[in-house]
Amino acid sequence: MTGRQIRKKMLKIVKIEWFYKKMEKLNHKSKFNIPFCGNQKLKTLILRVTKDVELNTLLKMSNITAIDRLGHNDHGPTHIKIVANSGLRILRILIKKGIVPNMVKDYKFQNEDAEVVVVLSAILHDIGHAVHRKEHELLSAIFSEKIIERLLDGLYREEKKVIVKFEALHGIYSHEPDVRPTTLEGGIIKVADALDMEKGRARIPYQAGSVNIHSLSATAIEKVEISEGKERPVKIVIYMSNPAGIFQVDELLKQKVKTSGIAEFLIIEAKLLERGREKLLKSFKF
Repeated sequence: MTGRQIRKKMLKIVKIEWFYKKMEKLNHKSKFNIPFCGNQKLKTLILRVTKDVELNTLLKMSNITAIDRLGHNDHGPTHIKIVANSGLRILRILIKKGIVPNMVKDYKFQNEDAEVVVVLSAILHDIGHAVHRKEHELLSAIFSEKIIERLLDGLYREEKKVIVKFEALHGIYSHEPDVRPTTLEGGIIKVADALDMEKGRARIPYQAGSVNIHSLSATAIEKVEISEGKERPVKIVIYMSNPAGIFQVDELLKQKVKTSGIAEFLIIEAKLLERGREKLLKSFKF
């Protein structure tokens, strides 16, 4: 290896370390900021999550694997907060539009229990990275069982706790593109996971010197908005500063939406921000 190659490699390492330290600082300061909307079970759950040493250690380890070792984007505390909030937003809109969660339809639970399942799945879906990225969804489900038991202690009686736990495990296991969820809650997690794409959330390959369509498109996404739709219950608008951002939608988001089981409830628009104006690039219905 030449001196130039060594310097280039060292520069990549320095940039990755800088980004990771920045993420750690943000993670330390940030809170879930979840709108509980009167859901006391959810409020208690989040309080327990913030104090759970094992869970927070696994989240830190997941980022060491994803960022430090593989040069991927964040899969730690900030990611799960974004996924949890996006998932809750989608769930609450669907409920408002008359779509019934499987927790209610199949087990006669309340909507607030569906919220608990979505947030549990969001928080735990990536902890398998603490061991390896390969089959991390399966590892996450395995590692999560005892943690869920602890987080739900006293919130549900035994039979109901078993149902909540395994419905959350379903969402964790089925968040990858090739696994189709069989519940509304699981489908929501799959889509919410893919929506963590705003600028700055996937910059590591670019900042480390890997300039390709993946890294360029990742820096193009300015904002993701989730709102009530007119044609369909949920409207997702992805704003980008560069048309290259469409790659994030075409190649990454679409495959998860297609296998989410909730595609019929979504309309997705990709918009280009140009000179203070919005230009519709693509509109997706599945």
